[in-house]
Amino acid sequence: QVQLVESGGGLVQPGGSMRLSCTASGKMVKSNVMGWYRQAPGKQREFVAVQSSGGFINYHDSVKGRFTIHRDNAKNTVVLQMNSLRPEDTAVYFCNVEITGPSNQNYWGQGTQVTVSS
Repeated sequence: QVQLVESGGGLVQPGGSMRLSCTASGKMVKSNVMGWYRQAPGKQREFVAVQSSGGFINYHDSVKGRFTIHRDNAKNTVVLQMNSLRPEDTAVYFCNVEITGPSNQNYWGQGTQVTVSS
């Protein structure tokens, strides 16, 4: 079992920046994908950015050039640096860990609210 602890979130002005952090603990394995998803009111949860333990990174088109994901494999931590924030970025952001391989296990954080508003 993997537990995810998120930090960050809150209220930020358009054009501002915010940093989210997530640390995984428990029975974590080295081969995994860590990242962030978000869910806005009335919308489905969507992929934001992920990074595999091997270094592969994938961003949603809407955040490319604005968000940066970085993970520390030794600490099982993933950070999402969000810059040039827009009101459309307002959502609950969820940390996610996928254990790759046949089991295909997924774990989720509790979610943290990010509100972009003037």
